Amino acid sequence: MTENNPIIFYDGLCGLCDHSVQFIIRHDKKKKFRFAALQSDFALQTLGEKKLTNSFILYQNETISDQSTAALNVCKTLGGYMNLLYVFILIPKFLRDAIYNWIARNRYQWFGKFDTCKIPTPEQKELFIL
Repeated sequence: MTENNPIIFYDGLCGLCDHSVQFIIRHDKKKKFRFAALQSDFALQTLGEKKLTNSFILYQNETISDQSTAALNVCKTLGGYMNLLYVFILIPKFLRDAIYNWIARNRYQWFGKFDTCKIPTPEQKELFIL
């Protein structure tokens, strides 16, 4: 893995996922997170085919979280005002994930879809596992 850094697996073709990754990079002042597209060989080797159906997965401390739990754990790890969003963990997972899944089903329509995974900028390259 990457020296105990949490890894965010994301849909590399999804506009919303790309915006989310860019947001996390901007707010991750300590550069804790690493990123890998779900379309990558690394994702397939690490997660297996079954998990590749999710659009957002967090691998942290040898634990996999997905959907709303992954997003909230990212907020918690980012700290600062983002930490406040972690209060939504109190909402039962089935309700949080229902909202997450509704957004996930519509994400390409609302935020667009790329033909290929975007290439990280030279400044961001060290944060991505390709």
